Amino acid sequence: MIVGTAGHVDHGKTALIRQLTGIDTDRLKEEKARGLTIEPGFAYPEMAEGVELGFVDVPGHVRFLHHMVAGSAGVDTVLLVVAADDGVMPQTVEHLQILSLLGLDRGLVALTKVDRVDTARRRQVREEIAALLADTPLAEASLHEVSSTSGEGVDALRERLWAMAAMQRDTAVRGHFRFVVDRVFTKRGAGVVVTGTALAGQVNEGDTLRLALGGHKARVRGLRRQHRESDRAHQGDRVALNLAGADIDRDLIRRGDWLVAEALDAPPLRRLDVALRLLDSAPGVKHWTPVQVHLGVGRYSGRISLLEGQHLAPGESMLGQLVLEEPVHACLGDRCVIRDPAAGITLGGATVLEGDPPRRGQRRPERLAWLAALARCADSTPLDLAPALEAGLRLQPAGVDLDTLARNANLEPAALGDAVAALGGVTLASRGQLRALSAEAIAALEARLLDSVAANHEREPSMLGTERGRLTRQAAPQLPEATGRQLIERLVATGKLVAHGPFVAQPGHHASLSEADEALWQRLEPHIAEAGFQPPRVRDLAACEDLAEESLDEARIREVLIACARLGRLYQVRRDHFYPADTVAEMATIVQALEREHGRIRAAAFRDRIGTGRKLAIHMLEFFDKVGYTRRIGDERVIRNVEMWR
Repeated sequence: MIVGTAGHVDHGKTALIRQLTGIDTDRLKEEKARGLTIEPGFAYPEMAEGVELGFVDVPGHVRFLHHMVAGSAGVDTVLLVVAADDGVMPQTVEHLQILSLLGLDRGLVALTKVDRVDTARRRQVREEIAALLADTPLAEASLHEVSSTSGEGVDALRERLWAMAAMQRDTAVRGHFRFVVDRVFTKRGAGVVVTGTALAGQVNEGDTLRLALGGHKARVRGLRRQHRESDRAHQGDRVALNLAGADIDRDLIRRGDWLVAEALDAPPLRRLDVALRLLDSAPGVKHWTPVQVHLGVGRYSGRISLLEGQHLAPGESMLGQLVLEEPVHACLGDRCVIRDPAAGITLGGATVLEGDPPRRGQRRPERLAWLAALARCADSTPLDLAPALEAGLRLQPAGVDLDTLARNANLEPAALGDAVAALGGVTLASRGQLRALSAEAIAALEARLLDSVAANHEREPSMLGTERGRLTRQAAPQLPEATGRQLIERLVATGKLVAHGPFVAQPGHHASLSEADEALWQRLEPHIAEAGFQPPRVRDLAACEDLAEESLDEARIREVLIACARLGRLYQVRRDHFYPADTVAEMATIVQALEREHGRIRAAAFRDRIGTGRKLAIHMLEFFDKVGYTRRIGDERVIRNVEMWR
């Protein structure tokens, strides 16, 4: 259990922790000299086996309020400290507000310095505290009267805290490892060491982590959790990591950086859709107000973009967007505090809903409904994505991108499959991507695909069918092509469409040429077939002796060749380059052989094998890329769909 102090400056937070644990959390020379906590300090008393307790001592002075916010990361129990002689003070109130904004709702109260006041004053301050906490989650928190000088009440408070720690159950570890850095230094014989709080997942000695914003990788050479040597740490732990790596040095990492598991492929973010809440005591906020955002251990400048109006009143909530001047790392449910940098006051807080939002349609009703659903998810403990999935299946015709949602929530996409099924949705997996759609959305999309095929048959009767990529773009342009192709394959599997190589058609569709076109094709075919891998262009065919005497223009010949391509007899590789289907299949076999021999297909090797010029070979390889048979990687290619020309 991690206990974080809160309270006004000089109310005895550090002295109380020293009495409770025997540990002085002020470690800096300046702190010793001034008798003032400047940065968060930490104490880990000896506990019974299986019981863990740690204290985070945060600054109370208004000048160091950002350190107070940073120190609250990872805290799950609050120790609110109020001095009996001063009573409730400005930072007492502001600290309490910040704790509420950060979602900290469990704790107790220490009324310190009781040796300095009489019984009447004690009673008066207790009443002040009760009034302050009345409408907060700490309204029922137990209050302990203590003196760090005489020791009065310290034993009782210690027993209470130790009992709470013994009853504390381990937080269920979820998601990939996320760790926010609050200190970085070098240690002789060890190298770079960072300390901070593990906010999700688990890390083991030997694991490889990644700097979320820089992408640099580091190996965990060793670690300490709760100030003790260990080989692993998990969500909720205070951790020190000894990092190693070719690119890792002291100057690369700074306070506020995030270290995450390699598997958490979360991009740096400059825009965050959030659920905003202003304090009752704060002034109202207008659209595009400049603010300072405290997220994790970092401070960031930016502006508030309001999504549901032009003004947010004190005590009110609204969906909005934080537009930041520098990139950050964040996931669904992360809490941040928003302050007015000019006035030096806390305005309110925000819960992160989604990063990298769309630039257009941000205020559309469907978009706002999606964000409202994410807000319900963020408020759930443990995190439950069912509201977002339900809203996405209902509101988004193109379905829910489970990869993006899972990355935002720091989960594995596959973990969402059961939730999708429970809502009556269907999960489609294609090329490593997962997308969830409602049964109604799938039925509507399949109907549009079938209607598009039928319309193409009527409009282009000579076509053998419609190429899969083209059909997806026609019927469902909002869908990723991979998902559209998967829906097409479902229709093929159920017999509603039939496949002809890269084309699909209605069952029973028979494409044919007119009598005149068929007669001309019979005269053109020998010229094309005899040319092998280097077919004649349209202008060359028009110049052939047996055709020239009929004065056939190029447009007429091109028209018939395009019609034959629709029938699957030919493939049009470039504007006037037509290959017989058998010749293309032969070249596809050559491509397969080159990949087996060399692991990749190189243009020079393909050119040499088919015996043409480089330009024509490149055109052919680009055709294979276009129809999805191969995929280009740099200057080479690999086969993407071997079934296409088997």
